[in-house]
Amino acid sequence: MVQAWPNERLEIAPLMAHATIRDVARAANVSIATVSRALNGHGNVRANLRERVQSVAAALGYVPHTGARSLSLAQTNAIGVMLPDLHGEFYSEALRGMDGEASARGLQLLLSNMHGDRRGTETLQFMRGRVDALILMAPDIDPERLLTHLPTSLPTVLISCPDVAADHPQFRIDNAAGADAMVEHLIASGRRRIVHLSGPRGNRDAEERIAGYREAMARHGLSPRILTGNFEEETGTAAALQLIADAERADALFAANDMMAIGAMVAFQRAGLAVPDDIAVAGFDDIPLARFVTPALSTMRVGIAEIGAEAVSRIAAILAGETDTDVRRIVPQIIARASTLAKTEKGLQL
Repeated sequence: MVQAWPNERLEIAPLMAHATIRDVARAANVSIATVSRALNGHGNVRANLRERVQSVAAALGYVPHTGARSLSLAQTNAIGVMLPDLHGEFYSEALRGMDGEASARGLQLLLSNMHGDRRGTETLQFMRGRVDALILMAPDIDPERLLTHLPTSLPTVLISCPDVAADHPQFRIDNAAGADAMVEHLIASGRRRIVHLSGPRGNRDAEERIAGYREAMARHGLSPRILTGNFEEETGTAAALQLIADAERADALFAANDMMAIGAMVAFQRAGLAVPDDIAVAGFDDIPLARFVTPALSTMRVGIAEIGAEAVSRIAAILAGETDTDVRRIVPQIIARASTLAKTEKGLQL
């Protein structure tokens, strides 16, 4: 029983399994709007009325619907995340970083993956009104379509997107510098016939890694050779089989990501080749699996989870009223492990 106002007696039903805001309004003899204002802490509700509504809600076991409450406050407490894919070690690491930071801030993630420009722009439209902000990783999307369909009123952080003159905070990986550094490492370990297994054509990260590889090879007077992959382990296996069949075998394979490098390394070992004595293998990204394969994979560390966490942090700051249009440039760090050791090298590796 809830205490009634003077000259009024309220009969409150027992605890209800699925009490609604209408049930609270009916029992408290007030409007639905008054219940909403009272429970959401609006200042235009008298103290005794607020207490009355809260008591009725507690007696009925009413739990406010978080989605409805978000609509009433014009907030969803959700961040939309759009990635080229939701599978694979790279994107799992990115999401791990985002999820950890979002959970610490009481935010939710709404995930979607893109399959080309059309699906991507459709998903951008779908996100409108459902999230407070957006994190977008779209190395494959056309820049003009990206700018056209980005919601202007929705705070957005761009990760590895095409170079666009957009007033959004961005993360850009210096892929060319990373590829250049890996070629230098392979040359320093005694390799000269270095083949690059690229990512798919039209992918910004892949194209920049090709450019860095070419520049480093040219600087040393070496002939480049590029095989086209798609960032999947299977294309690493196929590239390895192709190199095994060559009359003049390469002495190093530098793959544009770790999964292709791992696929190639397994294929080499199954064919009886020793890594790195017969052929060195290197990757890019430094996914967690890279350190656990045998031999441990040399790669370029990007800090995937850290980028994800910082993207959420920047979004939270913007939602709190800060201005952020900075471009954060990330220079990958070389992680030299056993898969690229020179034959004369000994000792512990990372």
